[in-house]
Amino acid sequence: MKDIYNLSVYSPASGRIIKLSDVDDPVFSKKMMGDGFAIEPMDEKIVSPAAGKIAFIAPTKHAIGIETNEGLAIVLHLGIDTVDLNGTPFELFVKEGDSVAENSKICSMDLKAIESAEKKTTVITAITNFSEKIKEMTVEYGNTSAGNLAASIELLPGNKKSKQHQTENYQSLAENIIRYVGGEENIDSLIHCITRLRFYLKDESKTNGDAMQDLKGVLGVATAGGQYQVIIGPAVNDVYEAVMSQLSFSENKQDAASPIPDNSEDKTVLEKIKNGSNQLLGTITGSMTPIISILAASGVMKGLLALLTGLNVVSEAGNFYLLVSAMADAVFYFLPILIGFNAAIRLGGNAILTAVVGGAIAYPTLLEAADKGLNVLSIGPVDFPFVSYSYSIFPMILAAWLVKKIEAWLKTWVPAFLQAIINPIIVIGLVTSITFLITGPVITWLSFALASGLETFLNWNAPIFGAIIDGFYQILVIFGLHWGIMPIYINDFATLGYSHLSAMVSVTIVGQGGAALAVAMKTKKAELKEIGYAAAISAFCGITEPAIYGITLRYRRPFICASIGSAVGGFLVGLLDVNMWSIIGSIIGLPSYIDPKLGITSNFWFAVLATAITLIVSFTLTYFWGYNDSMQMREKREKPKNPAKMQQF
Repeated sequence: MKDIYNLSVYSPASGRIIKLSDVDDPVFSKKMMGDGFAIEPMDEKIVSPAAGKIAFIAPTKHAIGIETNEGLAIVLHLGIDTVDLNGTPFELFVKEGDSVAENSKICSMDLKAIESAEKKTTVITAITNFSEKIKEMTVEYGNTSAGNLAASIELLPGNKKSKQHQTENYQSLAENIIRYVGGEENIDSLIHCITRLRFYLKDESKTNGDAMQDLKGVLGVATAGGQYQVIIGPAVNDVYEAVMSQLSFSENKQDAASPIPDNSEDKTVLEKIKNGSNQLLGTITGSMTPIISILAASGVMKGLLALLTGLNVVSEAGNFYLLVSAMADAVFYFLPILIGFNAAIRLGGNAILTAVVGGAIAYPTLLEAADKGLNVLSIGPVDFPFVSYSYSIFPMILAAWLVKKIEAWLKTWVPAFLQAIINPIIVIGLVTSITFLITGPVITWLSFALASGLETFLNWNAPIFGAIIDGFYQILVIFGLHWGIMPIYINDFATLGYSHLSAMVSVTIVGQGGAALAVAMKTKKAELKEIGYAAAISAFCGITEPAIYGITLRYRRPFICASIGSAVGGFLVGLLDVNMWSIIGSIIGLPSYIDPKLGITSNFWFAVLATAITLIVSFTLTYFWGYNDSMQMREKREKPKNPAKMQQF
């Protein structure tokens, strides 16, 4: 092999590699789509020819676009004229935006179904920006297997990897993370939230937590809810993509983004219950995590709009108010669609079908009927009432599960050539009806009962409750258990329109920020000062992990001071009966305390007071007692105990 080659492209299928000029389609044989090669496949497995991202997927699934890390635009065209088959012969294992490793399985194609439809099964690999990126390419023609070298490429000057240094850093970190969780073979599933990689592992005893915490770029590790959590911070998405690009699972293993595995064989009843609880929590958090930041941003928009309206800067009758109100309300109004889509992905079901079900139950006409108290259906003496499902979470998670189960059942007996039409009709009809008439009303009523019970408990002694929950809340953050409380917040917003609990928890973020700020201002160590200011800013913007794992927990006393300040703030929030109308907290979330209907009221000023006192107490205690430069930072944090064996708040 000549030295000029600096990039390899691998065979996406097993079979015989042929020249593009031999393909029975002038679009490809005349290289109108770019140069490349083709394969006469021998089996159904299709893998990625290079590492990169899925740039597009044709609605009929017959074409997949991949943008490689080097900037090549590769199109995989599965068969000739297979667009006419409406996606029936293809099963996808990726979606647009996914990162893929070279040779990772991305789809399968039913060769017999394509041949029975009198179509050719030829798989084309075309590089559409060939002339802009490539100087020379040598193709290995002849028989091959999926994943073998298919072409060697010399890139044109200036077309090496973009952001190479940063990418290499993430790739190196990802390689070590995989090693210290026990290797790829120990990974069952991987998701991420705002700051953490959340691994589901086969055997947690194979991990090396001490070595993991020594990695530059890792803030700490935690175990909770059946997850092994690696705390990264703001760069978590980049590290997640780097890890995913290195996980090349075989076709018999689950994709890293697939649903949480059951693994319930040979388990005791208690172990099965625990495993089921972990799966449920993972599905709930996985469904909500991708839209948490959007919910927060929308809440801030709603608060600012209420502020501008209250100050008579904006008129409710004006077009500006109408437009911004639509922007702010969209994520809440269409929450069933978003939750259903995410839940389906998390469960490994059909995300589009589930989103359609969500669209049906959030359909404007039906919501209007629900507001008027009309009936959806009368069967004999029984009237089934409309229920409004905007802001709903749990009904759509169950709907996503039903979609997966029913669609899988239909595929066992509906002929392949009818599935593209028959299956969606049956799935949408059944799941929408079941959600409307049975599961939706029951879950919605239970949600109202949960919200009412929480309200009763808070009304019993809100100040004491606020002090206790806020004093210990950041301990839940350490173990990753705070995500289990998140559904309660959103249920409050869905059923009540506001949340006392969210208002209480918000001030704990300020407490950690105040402690980190005190350390930054008191220390004379330049590196610690930089870390402290960055952690404080992050906390004031709603994320506490950099403050906890970078400062407060490593010196212990600042964490105690922050928790005391938080308890004081929680006591005040409970005492003053502060409400919150959006999920975002800390200082950046102060607009969330503005009543969308009444504008700025005493509630807002009480929230400002509680926030300020929390900040002052945390800062003052840390500055005068919690930190001095003679203290030694803890290099490592002890591995947390299994939260299943601890008291959960």
